[in-house]
Amino acid sequence: MAKAAITRFTILQQAFDLIYRQGYQSTSIDEIIATTNVTKGAFFYHFKNKDEMGLAIINEVMFPSMNQSFFQSLQHSADPVKDIYAMMKHLLLEDPYLKIQYGCPAGNLTQEMSPLNNEFSKALSKLVEQWQDALKKSIIAGKKAGIIRSNVDARQVAYFVMSGYWGVRTIGKLYHNKDAYRIYLKELKNYLKGLKPFEN
Repeated sequence: MAKAAITRFTILQQAFDLIYRQGYQSTSIDEIIATTNVTKGAFFYHFKNKDEMGLAIINEVMFPSMNQSFFQSLQHSADPVKDIYAMMKHLLLEDPYLKIQYGCPAGNLTQEMSPLNNEFSKALSKLVEQWQDALKKSIIAGKKAGIIRSNVDARQVAYFVMSGYWGVRTIGKLYHNKDAYRIYLKELKNYLKGLKPFEN
């Protein structure tokens, strides 16, 4: 990787960490520059302004991370009931980069920036739609394999799972403990089992 590309990635990664901890609007360019130890000239060489950097964070940091954690884990799912639960358990209880006190990075940015910036809204919508699509495809594959009931609506399942995840992240952020995560996962497991064909 060329030096310029390394500098750009370093800025994005450090800025993401700051924004995740304290919010987008509360994080200044000067603070990002101080944290990354780059010059102001180097920052503006890579980004015209803070919002251009923010969009790059969504597209170049958050999307690849979610692609690995969310999308790829479901791409070749043999058992969506098992694999969706395992994915959510990992995200809530095992992922070392997602901190309970800071909530969900994508959820935070959506709440903070979507009402204020249409470009942020578009970029975040694309990210969310990719996750929704991965969930839907795993459910559809499960229906074809006979693991999921034929009358299950894949889109509804995707919305339900995603909404629960974002909601419980917010509750965990409020109370700073994982009790809500464990309660959610217990009910999620029951819900997912309920998608299976009824036993005679």
